[in-house]
Amino acid sequence: MIRYVAAYILSFVFALCWTPLVRKAALQLGIVDRPDGNLKKHTEAIPYFGGIAVYTAFLFTVGILSDFGQESLGLMLSGSIALMVGLIDDFGVMTPKQKLLGQTFAALVLVKSGTYIKLAFLPVWLAIPLTVLWILAVTNALNIIDILDGLAAGVAGIAAIAIAFANIMAHRDSVAFLCLVLAGATMGFLRYNFHPAKIYLGDAGALFIGFMLAALSMNAGYTRLNTLAAISPVLILGIPLFDLGFVVWIRWRKGIPVTKGSPDHFALRLRRCKLSVRETALTTYVAGAILAGAALLMSQVTVEWAAATVGGTLSAACVLAYLLLKVDMSAPRT
Repeated sequence: MIRYVAAYILSFVFALCWTPLVRKAALQLGIVDRPDGNLKKHTEAIPYFGGIAVYTAFLFTVGILSDFGQESLGLMLSGSIALMVGLIDDFGVMTPKQKLLGQTFAALVLVKSGTYIKLAFLPVWLAIPLTVLWILAVTNALNIIDILDGLAAGVAGIAAIAIAFANIMAHRDSVAFLCLVLAGATMGFLRYNFHPAKIYLGDAGALFIGFMLAALSMNAGYTRLNTLAAISPVLILGIPLFDLGFVVWIRWRKGIPVTKGSPDHFALRLRRCKLSVRETALTTYVAGAILAGAALLMSQVTVEWAAATVGGTLSAACVLAYLLLKVDMSAPRT
């Protein structure tokens, strides 16, 4: 327990210290996100290299406290590849296909290290492509919700803590340790990313955090009491996955490319309902915490209760999607 607490506190402090330095460097180098009057409505240019601070805090803490097992090294190597893909994309020189190819390569490196979805009822030939698909979905889902101050970082921090609890209950101490390191680094960065944001994650940070959450959420012993709890990670990461599905579906209906930016995100629709930026972020945090709690509960109950939890969550998601679709996004926001 002392090691867990030290992991969280140390990474939190590192992120607190590194983020202002990275922000200063980004401003001096002109690496900023400028408002465009369309999707980017912030009033001034904001540096977007915050992911470097999160990664550095994570790396330093692991370097000091970790025992460097194969699983840890595999996660660090593949996560670093995901970060580099995002870093290159932050400079605007990658196409969506190249970006996806880089993410796929990072996922395959993770699989090569021996980390992939391992369920007794799932054959390896199916588990490996499912692992790659899961990693790509979560990585891009977290990236896609990084459209509002503090949203992605806060949601990721809550999810990382929930995944840590799941791994602690499964006696997977090394993975729980990495989860808490990630949570600390993300929460330390959130100090500067919450509204009004002084720095953004950028693609480098969003892809790194999303990739790590996807990798760490696998194989946490969810199915000890019922096999249906295998979908617990979907609930823990339900906020970004919901937005990914919601946005893709809307863009498909409109006949526009799914990679093209549009103001269809759930958070932007909540803003149209007269919620402030802070209220939108805090509302999302509460929803994320509820989903995480439900996911952890699923692994501790019978299959009947787990099915009821899944059914209730799906029903709530459908109702929410229906209500969000009713929001008029064409009228000027007041």
